[in-house]
Amino acid sequence: MYYSEEIVEEVRSKNDIVDVVSGYVKLQKKGGRHWGLCPFHNEKSPSFSVNGDMQVYHCFGCGAGGNVYTFVMNYENYSFPEAIRMLAERAGVQLPEEDESEEQRRKEGRRARLLAVNREAAKFFYYQLRSPQGETGYRYLKKRELSDETIHKFGLGFAGKNGAVLVQYLRGKGFEDELIQEAGLASHSERHGMISQFWNRVMYPIQDTNNRVIGFGGRVMGDGEPKYLNSPETPVFDKRRNLYGLNYARKARSSNIILCEGYMDVIAMHQAGFTQAVASLGTAFTGEQAALLRRYTDNVLLAYDSDGAGVKAALRGIAILREAGLTGKVINMQPYKDPDEFIKALGREKFEERIQQAENSFFFEVRILEGQFHMEDPEEKTRFHREIAKKLCEFSEEVERDNYLQAIADKYFIGIGNLRKLVEGYALQTGRAKPAERPRPGTGRKNAAEEKVKRAQRLLISWIADRPGVYGRIKKYISPRDFTADIYRRVAERMFAELEQGDFSPAGMISLFEEEEEQREAAALFSANLPQLDNLQEQEKAFRDILLSVKKNSYERDLASTGTDVNALTRAIEGKKALEELARTHISLD
Repeated sequence: MYYSEEIVEEVRSKNDIVDVVSGYVKLQKKGGRHWGLCPFHNEKSPSFSVNGDMQVYHCFGCGAGGNVYTFVMNYENYSFPEAIRMLAERAGVQLPEEDESEEQRRKEGRRARLLAVNREAAKFFYYQLRSPQGETGYRYLKKRELSDETIHKFGLGFAGKNGAVLVQYLRGKGFEDELIQEAGLASHSERHGMISQFWNRVMYPIQDTNNRVIGFGGRVMGDGEPKYLNSPETPVFDKRRNLYGLNYARKARSSNIILCEGYMDVIAMHQAGFTQAVASLGTAFTGEQAALLRRYTDNVLLAYDSDGAGVKAALRGIAILREAGLTGKVINMQPYKDPDEFIKALGREKFEERIQQAENSFFFEVRILEGQFHMEDPEEKTRFHREIAKKLCEFSEEVERDNYLQAIADKYFIGIGNLRKLVEGYALQTGRAKPAERPRPGTGRKNAAEEKVKRAQRLLISWIADRPGVYGRIKKYISPRDFTADIYRRVAERMFAELEQGDFSPAGMISLFEEEEEQREAAALFSANLPQLDNLQEQEKAFRDILLSVKKNSYERDLASTGTDVNALTRAIEGKKALEELARTHISLD
């Protein structure tokens, strides 16, 4: 759904960013800003700043930044239209009706009905657990040492011993058989008619990241098969693209997410305080699930079963995480099978220790590989070293490969020269070898000079934004062309135009940028730490020095371009005049 710029701005202006962020983060006012612990990375000292005057936020730790839309999108993992709708509802703004085709309306209506029938089924299972018919399921959950609070939090339920009862209940709520079947809640048979496959099972509602029930998992009571039964894929339930518990884990704001094998592991870990735990949905971990995790973390800890099947699953998961650009580590559960057993036996503190001791995924792979060879046999040992060399070739980045090469050589007492030769040999065979790239002389100095130029430009934009009245005194000397970085220049163009009209809005500018990285950089332009000086005279001198620095860099750039740009000479002459006049001019900040 497209919303006009006027609607976007109306919704934004009616949602004060301090009020909105305060609903998620505890803020404390210091000076002209509000400060708190950043919700987007793990920190102990507040570096997260919310500027109520400019309606922007910026974290000086991780660089996150933007306006109220950016915050809601990042925190809630909403799309831009979803963030608009959420904030519009919060502020009581009536949005225009969506201009959809009949086919789009039909599909959305169908999705809404499927979510509704799933929600009603979850209610049915929930109340069944608390009825006499659900005593078997309730006893099972209590035997697993789950508290009533945890049972309630995850909406756990029970499907009784008659699969027809759910169908009767849903029909009574107005849902047609076709919809019940499409939701994967029942099927039709010649012998029994419409009947649910979920019976005599403890039920685990599966929710998406927006807390909507999209499917179910059921654990049979007794020795029936299959032990776990999951909803089939439906228009609202894609097993490969969802994770059990992620609706809670995404709000844990931990430095990692723990990936488990089963529902009970997730629930037990949440009950123990590890609310960052998730699990795949009755299938092997997928690349789509890894991509989903990447939205919330860079670090994934694998808490798979310690048996042979769990080790194989961990090895497969490591490869998927690496492909997705995520850092993976493995939690050692031994001597217990899974997190649930471990926590019951040794408690939360010991599991926290295992998290801190989680094994680097590459070392885990090599350790498992070592078990396949008889290390007392020199030939077997040589084969093991060759396999290590092959695995080291999987690192395409030379620095990372060298770091692991050094660590593995130390760990397994392998001569680093010999191991390097093996790696280089295999790298050449596979085409992974690249000549070492050395920085050219002067590169560091050049980068430092460029950063100094950009810093002056950031400070100038922040200063003008902080004191908009100063723009009228400097506009004859400065233009958007004086800003070298593309985003800086685009912000300056919009900023100066709005200042001319007397309607300047930093938060509104951030909505102009579609990419998150651009929004971060734009937000940072309005959040630079200005010099904290004791008196007005020192402030005015610092401001003029920054202005002169920006203008001087612009002039030198034009001067250097006179050989290739016919207009550069004219601009250079004008720039020199402006610089000379600026040097003689006092600019008041009062």
